[in-house]
Amino acid sequence: MLARIHDALLCATLFAIGMPAYAQDPRTQATRIIDQYVQAAGGARALSRIRTLSLEGTATPSGGSEAGAPTNSGSYTLDTKLPNRYYSELVFGGKHFIEAYNGKSAWRQDASGSPATLVSPASVELETEAQLANTRLLNLKKNKFGVAFIGHAQARGKDALEVELTSPADVRREFFFDPQTHLLVEESGSLGGVPQEIFYSDYRPENGVQIARKIELHRGPNAQDAYAIDITNAKINQPIGERVFDLPISSQVKLPDLKALFKEIDANQKAIDKIKEDYAGKEVEEESEYDSENKVKKRTVTESTFFYFDGDEVSTTVKKDGKPLSDAEEKKETEKAQKRVEEIQKRQAKKDTKDEKAKEEGKKEKDEDEVGIEMFLRACQFVNPRRERFRGQDVLVFDFEANPEYKPRNLEERIVQKLAGVVWIDEKARDVARLEAYFVGDAKIAGGVVASVHRGTGFVFEQEYVNNEVWLPTYMEAHIGARVLLLKGFRVSDVTRYSDYKKYHVAASSVIGSPKPQ
Repeated sequence: MLARIHDALLCATLFAIGMPAYAQDPRTQATRIIDQYVQAAGGARALSRIRTLSLEGTATPSGGSEAGAPTNSGSYTLDTKLPNRYYSELVFGGKHFIEAYNGKSAWRQDASGSPATLVSPASVELETEAQLANTRLLNLKKNKFGVAFIGHAQARGKDALEVELTSPADVRREFFFDPQTHLLVEESGSLGGVPQEIFYSDYRPENGVQIARKIELHRGPNAQDAYAIDITNAKINQPIGERVFDLPISSQVKLPDLKALFKEIDANQKAIDKIKEDYAGKEVEEESEYDSENKVKKRTVTESTFFYFDGDEVSTTVKKDGKPLSDAEEKKETEKAQKRVEEIQKRQAKKDTKDEKAKEEGKKEKDEDEVGIEMFLRACQFVNPRRERFRGQDVLVFDFEANPEYKPRNLEERIVQKLAGVVWIDEKARDVARLEAYFVGDAKIAGGVVASVHRGTGFVFEQEYVNNEVWLPTYMEAHIGARVLLLKGFRVSDVTRYSDYKKYHVAASSVIGSPKPQ
């Protein structure tokens, strides 16, 4: 044991002697290392001028499940385009292995030959990779990335400096830099749900930017698939069309009449709201608050029971951070739920009165400021339609983005036009099965004086088909970066999981304060 300690101390001492000195603060260390990389790679000015990057080369499997592919070598392609487009392709024996992000959705094609839309966390990982590949480690603070110096490490048996980057969605990636050349020698993390390590070497300049001409890619658990890649062609700022990053045309289908479909979904929601009132369930919410380095500074876990009333969820907290509530806290929760029901009843009564008055005057009451299906239909455009399977159901999937020809008429429409994402729709049930969306730009309220929601803020909403009669929420996730009233900004993530749905059709007033289904 003493010998091992001695050897470890000796190695650490020799390692430290060969390394340059860095400040003690992890962020300062990481920032300095990245600044040195930027300078070595060509400088911030040259890197910031890259609008597109296209790499082409040969790829040879060097082990793992693809070693026995019909051909001994294949091809490799990597295309990136500002602000966040990404396309990576390996081809062996006629099979394509593709991972891509088109600014709205992430997708993959594997040996099965069928492209499929990815869901989070895999989609968020690919979105993060697309952003990092295009920012080239510039303006990390502006893009809300946390950075930290992890320490001295080994990369392919050589000394390296390890830096961890954390995205606003809590995706973490490790970067390893050569302490002498300051260039990137290794990158690791999970991409699209698949662990991977990438090793870089043989850097040569292209338009004043250092490009690695040899890449070794390790994918899968324990790096079971390995590929040696020789870059034969590197192009900077050559035109790359948007279609490169979208799903293949052959996998897409003709969109149905969206106006008619959304109208049916909107009308169907009223029937769904009534069916939902037959159900009660349990939810667990985990809320995390982050500091400026994207490190968790506070985390709260809340368990609640809930039921639906007039289409709204009414919940009652039963545990906080794993501990049951006290009698006083339980009483307060019951009173809060009763107040919530009363508010819903008053709102509905007010709406009924308003609708009745409009009916008497021969008018149709309509609230166009409500953020619903119709507003998305007006303010957004829908592209890349495809049919896939989701949670055992056939669904229609398509991407959405702002409609550049539509002029928003109010604050709600201006906010909706800042969104892009992907939606899964059950055509048969006429309901949304899943929605992923994020803000492509900052959304300011009153010019940013009241509040400003930061670019990259995103959310996920997912449902499942219960008892073959209704889609009910199973998962909600939100990553929010914002500033309120010109005060210091904040960043939080909120994940809610719904479960234990049971039939529970009783009057709301009798449910509150009574034992909930377990």
